[in-house]
Amino acid sequence: MSTNTTIHALSFRDTKTYILAALFVVGNIVFPQLCHLYPQGGFIMLPIYFFTLIAAYKYGWKVGLLTAILSPLCNSMLFAMPAPQVLPILLFKSTVLAIAASIVAKKVGVTLLGITIAVVAYQLLGGIVEWAITGSLTAACSDIWLGYPGIMLQILGGYCMLKYLLK
Repeated sequence: MSTNTTIHALSFRDTKTYILAALFVVGNIVFPQLCHLYPQGGFIMLPIYFFTLIAAYKYGWKVGLLTAILSPLCNSMLFAMPAPQVLPILLFKSTVLAIAASIVAKKVGVTLLGITIAVVAYQLLGGIVEWAITGSLTAACSDIWLGYPGIMLQILGGYCMLKYLLK
């Protein structure tokens, strides 16, 4: 089932790019804080990726990339989460998500399959890079083993939110 979406190709010179990115960054600050109220909530729900997915899918790679980079940096500076030692991996995964989501959105529109492809892409590429950096396959797979509820939230919740934004 596909839903047509308008992909906004905003410029870095456009004020709307920064306003939208700021709103999505706020979402990526508030949502993780709510998830961290539950023990291991951040590891289970993977909340910092949610609004990056929405930003890139709906508004393109520029808004997505700003959200992908600023969200982890702001969270780390404000709350020390993510911890500085995992920040490079999280930044890589967020960046891959922003790029994958914007590409898939252009190709297939808002579909469960499209969103799934974007999420699987960042999980696979991010996992490979995490494995290369840490040398630990266990660490690289932890987002999938612990975070499958968050992955499902990204796919199903992302689909529902994007459909809502289209109205």
